[in-house]
Amino acid sequence: MADVERKPPCPPFTRETALAKVKAAENAWNSRNPEVVALAYTKDSEWRNRTEFFKGREAIKEFLTRKWAQELDYRLMKELWAYTDNHIAVRFEYEWHNEAGECNQIIGWVGELLLFGHCFPGRFRTHGNELWEFDENGLMRRRDMSANDVPIQESERRYLADA
Repeated sequence: MADVERKPPCPPFTRETALAKVKAAENAWNSRNPEVVALAYTKDSEWRNRTEFFKGREAIKEFLTRKWAQELDYRLMKELWAYTDNHIAVRFEYEWHNEAGECNQIIGWVGELLLFGHCFPGRFRTHGNELWEFDENGLMRRRDMSANDVPIQESERRYLADA
């Protein structure tokens, strides 16, 4: 019999276990270690991150490696929004900066003009929401994320790295 992967707390969630799950996710993401973060997801986990759709732990690790190469000094806060038996909704904010000034995300169209995000060096705060679905072993099998980036000044930072 194969070993069963477990990532407690497991559904059905209570307020306390949902809060613990959110805090564990916040801590893992703040490690900025794709290997550690990916272990919280099923091997075939389905993700939507803004306009990107992908599936599986290897794709998650590739995405996070690319993300944290662009979003420097990343610092995250997650907050429980709602929960049910095997679902959790969170709101989050994270701060980061982009030294390269490269365009790495399409924002949308204004008339015939295509707008890109993060086209200049600077500091940003990203505001967003995530919907999570878990399997019976506490692994996330689905993550659906929407977010917006706001340029900020150094003096506006809220989330500083631990000293």
